[in-house]
Amino acid sequence: MERLRIATRKSPLALWQSEHVADALRARHPGLEVELVPLSTRGDEILDRSLAAIGGKGLFLKELEIAMQAGEADCAVHSLKDVPMTLEPGFALPAILARADHADAFVSDTSASIDALPEGARVGTSSLRRQAQLRALRPDLDIRDLRGNVNTRLAKLDAGDYDAIVLACAGLQRLGLASRIRARLDAPDWLPAPAQGAIAVECRDDAPAIHALLAALDDAPTRRCVEAERAMNRALHGSCHVPVAAYARLDGDRIWLEGLVGSAQDGRTVRASGDAAPGEREALGGMVAARLLELGAGAFLPG
Repeated sequence: MERLRIATRKSPLALWQSEHVADALRARHPGLEVELVPLSTRGDEILDRSLAAIGGKGLFLKELEIAMQAGEADCAVHSLKDVPMTLEPGFALPAILARADHADAFVSDTSASIDALPEGARVGTSSLRRQAQLRALRPDLDIRDLRGNVNTRLAKLDAGDYDAIVLACAGLQRLGLASRIRARLDAPDWLPAPAQGAIAVECRDDAPAIHALLAALDDAPTRRCVEAERAMNRALHGSCHVPVAAYARLDGDRIWLEGLVGSAQDGRTVRASGDAAPGEREALGGMVAARLLELGAGAFLPG
């Protein structure tokens, strides 16, 4: 194969991630021509409502998958945390790149940490997971919706619309904005979205030549961890409609997984953890999900 077309969203972060994948592919496969196919998705276009209200993070994928089905692109690059727990039939994820920083970032022009915020401070995030953990730590905060790309969110903070916002560390670092991070929100006190910080490449499952090209980018340790996190989320039927958080790490010959389910309304949360051999990561995700349900997580899940 001499040319590979990568479907990508048009946001600066999506384009950075796709160029990162393109550079890695050119390095692994000298002579391969790689081009980007920028596309607009409904998730990018509808910014006046939360993702939960308009159908979830899958809205960031649909147009890219349609382009692959139509033969207009060979693969697509995603933030893995935005990829639904179960892929649409006919698609696969042959490459999950080495994970960047998994943590969330506390960003503020006036306060150094969540604890330092004044009472009633306005904090921007549309993530139910982040809202639940913020309310668990600071029930007094005025938490407001915040959509848009990274630069748009930072501009709203700088304009004084919010006293602080919460973003992903990886996104800020990839865009050269690491200096905006006032504090890292990290495990065990604060848990990220399942697979946060990992980039995945999707393609049709009937394209073995493309699979072979992409597989060279796959990072086995990252895949083991994020598959445990996604298995837990899948067992809970998690989505952006549900405040679910998970973080897995490798320690010797074991994977340790921490999970959280909470309420974005009042900050109540339940936590559970477990460990298993890497080959049992799917079962580990199911086990931690079962423990969360035993502890009452069902009260925060729809249906």
